[in-house]
Amino acid sequence: MTIFADADVERFVLDSRVPGPPLTVAELREASAARTRARPAGPAMPVADRLVAGVPVRVYEQESRARVVYLHGGGFVLGDLDTHDLVCRRLAAATATTVVAVDYRRAPEHPFPAALDDALAVLGWAAEAGPVAVAGDSAGAFVAVLAARRAAVPLVAQLLVCPLLDLGLGGASAEEFGRGFTLDVADLREWVSWWAPEAHAVPDPLHFALEGMPPALIVAAGLDPLRDGAVRYAERLRAAGVGAELRVEPGLVHNHPMYAQLARSAERAYAGFLTDAAAILR
Repeated sequence: MTIFADADVERFVLDSRVPGPPLTVAELREASAARTRARPAGPAMPVADRLVAGVPVRVYEQESRARVVYLHGGGFVLGDLDTHDLVCRRLAAATATTVVAVDYRRAPEHPFPAALDDALAVLGWAAEAGPVAVAGDSAGAFVAVLAARRAAVPLVAQLLVCPLLDLGLGGASAEEFGRGFTLDVADLREWVSWWAPEAHAVPDPLHFALEGMPPALIVAAGLDPLRDGAVRYAERLRAAGVGAELRVEPGLVHNHPMYAQLARSAERAYAGFLTDAAAILR
């Protein structure tokens, strides 16, 4: 009996298990760009690239004064404005909210706190137009949570997809799904070490005080090594009196929005997240 949500997800995972030689950071980024080119274009809307306090951003314009500042995933090493263009277009269209995607500085070239500094600069700018939320997937969600804690402006929500919230990458889910389920924990540990060479200097969302944080919408995947950290964060938010809606999507692997076009179950899960995001941003 399969553990996957459907045959499409199973095929996606099995295809990812094809062995190959280790890749350099440049080769990994080129492979990520190739996957991006294979994705559909997404909803049409006014889009503009610009600099905000020296940080490259892409603005997906909607009529609402509200904005969502989006921090892309990629293990602190991969990801950029293009890799998450489809995700940001869908988020903007579904919520009728202007999305500001942040091309924050990545490891290994720029370790912590460069990404956080970039996120905070863009949040401050975005808040000048009206209400602002912060969002992110995977490692970008970690940056989003740190930004929510440090932001000098009030935030209406944190929207987190398959978030990395435990830099130690512990828990039963990391042990069970840390190899062969599209996200390799050994590789991610190495990337985290590039981003946070002094790990003790990085605030820990699973231990720092959460009172006063914005309400959260958190979606995790049942077969994701990062699942347990997401669940613990939701539990800690609730214990601190912060509203936290948690969805754990059974049978899916890490970061289902990035393969939603390949698997019907992943598309349904992402559509559900977008519906919930629209509700929390109203």
